[in-house]
Amino acid sequence: MSRRYYACVYGGASERIPDAYKSEIQKLGNIIAENGFSLVYGSGATGCMGAVARGVRERGGYIMGISPDFIGDFEEIFDCDNTVIVDTMSERKTLMEKHADIFLIAPGGIGTMDEFFQILTLKYLQRLTAPIVVLNLDGFYDTLLALIDDLVGRGAVIRDIHKLFDVVCDVKDDKLLNYFKSIKS
Repeated sequence: MSRRYYACVYGGASERIPDAYKSEIQKLGNIIAENGFSLVYGSGATGCMGAVARGVRERGGYIMGISPDFIGDFEEIFDCDNTVIVDTMSERKTLMEKHADIFLIAPGGIGTMDEFFQILTLKYLQRLTAPIVVLNLDGFYDTLLALIDDLVGRGAVIRDIHKLFDVVCDVKDDKLLNYFKSIKS
């Protein structure tokens, strides 16, 4: 049996995220599956989470959703190929980290920020090596990136922090597509 490669996508479940972002993230789902990757994510059926899952499903890709048992009280759960139920958000993040070959940060809110900063910290501490790519679609993460720059300027964060993640402004960016190719080679 061949090894399954996973793209871990962190993103918001909010339906208030503009449709333009959800449309791009659905295309990202298409790209993930077209490049022979499976999706591991938080199992949501709405917002950017639902969009990426629909995109992967459209191209016949495999979807693993990891969800705490209580999350259904807050959002609809996607019909994944494999839904893993855990007790806590911490367990959810740990399992997603365990499976991920690449981390993709889609538009999202505080949960997405929590996940991004956790994996960025783990990469800084050399607990993971997988690429981290922030999808700064239409400037969605400009303020986040400015915050990181401000923290660097204040001496609170190392200057080389930007070497630990990449930023792309388009899901079809060659940099992102090259990650998919290089991970499998």
